[in-house]
This record gives sequence, C-alpha cells and structure tokens, in this order.
Amino acid sequence: MRVLFTAYPERTHFLLMAPLAWALRTAGHEVRFASQPKFTEVITQAGLTAVPVGRDRDLWQILSRDPSWLGRSDQGGMPLPYDVTGRAHEDITWEYLSQGYAAQVERWHKTSNVPMVNDLVEFARHWQPDLIIWEPLTYAGAIAAKATGAAHARLLFGTDMYGVAREHFLRLRAQQPESGRTDPMADWLGGYARRYGTEFGEEMVTGQVTIDLVPECLQNRAGGVEYLPLRYVPYGGAAVVPTWLSHPPDKPRVALTLGLSTTGHGGEYAVGVQDVLDALGDLDIELIATIAEAEQRKLDRIPANTKVASFLPLDALAATCDAVIHHAGFGTLATTALRGLPQLTLPWDNDGPALATGVRAIGAGLMLNPKETTGADVRAGLLNLLGDPGFRQGAAELRDRMLAMPAPNDLVGTLERFAAGNRTRAGVPAGPIGA
Repeated sequence: MRVLFTAYPERTHFLLMAPLAWALRTAGHEVRFASQPKFTEVITQAGLTAVPVGRDRDLWQILSRDPSWLGRSDQGGMPLPYDVTGRAHEDITWEYLSQGYAAQVERWHKTSNVPMVNDLVEFARHWQPDLIIWEPLTYAGAIAAKATGAAHARLLFGTDMYGVAREHFLRLRAQQPESGRTDPMADWLGGYARRYGTEFGEEMVTGQVTIDLVPECLQNRAGGVEYLPLRYVPYGGAAVVPTWLSHPPDKPRVALTLGLSTTGHGGEYAVGVQDVLDALGDLDIELIATIAEAEQRKLDRIPANTKVASFLPLDALAATCDAVIHHAGFGTLATTALRGLPQLTLPWDNDGPALATGVRAIGAGLMLNPKETTGADVRAGLLNLLGDPGFRQGAAELRDRMLAMPAPNDLVGTLERFAAGNRTRAGVPAGPIGA
C-alpha cells in the first residue's frame, strides 16, 4: 500500500514519527513524508522520501515576535482551550472552550496548516495514498484524506489534550440552544471538506483512529476515540557516539538535558543552568550536561565533575547513566523510561507537567517546577533518586509497561487491515480494525 505521512516542520515531532515510517517501508510499502520545503533535508537525512508542499511559514516566526500569540498561561502548560485536561467538569465552561477554539483556529491551526493544504491535497490526489498518518496538529492530513478517500490516522506523541478538549467541547455544545452551538473547528475544516466534495466529520479533528506512543499509565485519553498503542523507539536524528561513552564510568553518571525545541527556536531554558551545575558540583558523580551553545555562552564556570556537550545521542548516553534530569519532553522522558532509569523532571511547557505527573505517580521519578526551583532543590531531588531503591523499582515498572506495547513492526499488519477497511475511493466499506 501507499502511506503518506505529514507534519508541519517541527523536528522533534518528525523524529517521533520516523520509526513507524521505517517499519512500513521495510515491510514493503511505499512511504512518502510531506512537509514544508524547508524541512526536506530533515526528512531525507532520516532516509525517507520527502515531498515538499506549500510554502515555508513557521508558527515559531510569529511567536518570536509575539510570545503571547497562543494565549499561553503564565503558569506554563498548554494554551487554551487545551489546558482543560484533568479539570473537573464543573470547572470547564462553554465560553472558555468556544472562545479558545475560535482563537486557536485563527492563530495556531491556520498558521500551521493553511500553507500546506492545497499542495498536500494536490499531491495526494496524484499519488493516491491508501493511508495518511498525520501528527495531532497537522489537520492538513485529515483534509487530504477527505479529498482522496484515503484512510487516515492521527499519531500522538504526548497526552491527548486535543482529544480531551474536543470531548468537553462537544459535551457542552450539546447543552447550548441551537442558535448558540458554534463550532470554529467544524466551520474551518468543513469548509475544506466541502471544497473537495465531502462533508465535515469528527474524524477530521481526532482521526479515524489514533496511534498512541504514550503508555496508558501516562496518558489522558478522550472518550469516543479509538487508540492503537505503539511503542516508542528512540531516534534523535543523525548523531555520532563519542568513544568515551563506550567506557563504563567509575562513579554514578547523571545526564542533564533540557531539550532541543525551545533553544532551537530562540528561547531560553526555564531553569537556571548555572545554579544547577553549581549545586551538583561537589557531588561524587559524573554529570553529563547537554546544553545548547547559546546557553553554554552564558555559563561562568563548569564544575570539575561536569562534562558539557552541545548534543549527544540520548539513548546511548542514558545506557550508561544512573539517573536523568530533564524537561519532560516526551522523547526524552520515553528514552529515559526505556532504560529503566529514575527521572528528575523540570516540566514547564506544553504537556510536560502532565507527563511528569504520571512519572511521579508510578514511582519512577520526582517533579519540580523549574520556575520556582533552585539548584539546592535539584540537588536534594537527585540525591533522593540515587539513594532510594524504590525509584528504580518504579522506573522498571514504567519500562515494562512500555515494552509491552506493540513495536512499529508489530503494528504494520494492523494498519494494513485498517487501511483496507477504511479507504472509500474504491467503494470498500469501513470495517473494524481487527477484521
């Protein structure tokens, strides 16, 4: 079959999607990956075939000029309306959700998708994919599937705050008088559907099915959405493993990594790196800190027990470590979890706080608010992780739950059956995934 992946040009998102694309390709299927032209090299560097679509327009370009563009809370986390996950029903109002959707359709979703839609649909009509797999904010993939009759799946690599917010929105919308049942997402996506000869359906928001990289113990799932679990496979792009990582350390080794996305787009770390390095500097450990070059230039000193690098392949580094301190981005968190390591998380943005809460709940780590945390707090947390064997037990449980999820190769057959039962252009009736 032909499988078309698509994502807006965010490297960390692509890296999480690539292993499934490889699995489908090595199973003998034709695979293409579509994104904006500037993203072509990232795709081809991973050994995949790129399809440049649309024009280069990046949400980060707007955020660099106006950080408040998405209406993000000063308490971190997700912007409205996607910050309702975990709230009690009575604390979620129709006004909040409807206004939030209206804002994000205009500011976020159109910015990320409109530049790609026309070219993506044109390519899909030409290539006729059997299955389109799109990341949860690239609704252009669902539009292209509607236009061609391809089966389509949303691929999650974080908590499903989008599905949960949509579930609450539909619940509250049903309670409104007929004249007040506005739906910015349906209006926007439905306009494209009608342009291509069809009608809006909820699958344009949450997929015909959702492929989920997040283990259920860390996930917030939405009712009415069908999830297919998929085991995360660590992949960080082109990298070289330094020779010194091949030699076992002679003292406990701890990794400190605060992610690629923020500094890659001109932002800053949420925690004071110098304060953390100083606080850990006299411990009998080897601290390996991967710090962006822009942040390295701000450092006044590097303690004797610390090695600083701009980038290291995290999975290779974690294999030699006893604990990891990180920002709770899903790729970092999952790579650490698969190595069965205790985690000290410093989450601030997006769904990091929710993921870190799950890690803490299962006993695999501790969580600190980076905006309120001192180096002394990080020191105390790390000593707790290294000294309490209970964290190792919790980390082992999280690792085992992840290893129980189907690997990408194991999911290929399921996706073959799903595509055969859900594509419509050949008049094939929809059927259950297991059929």
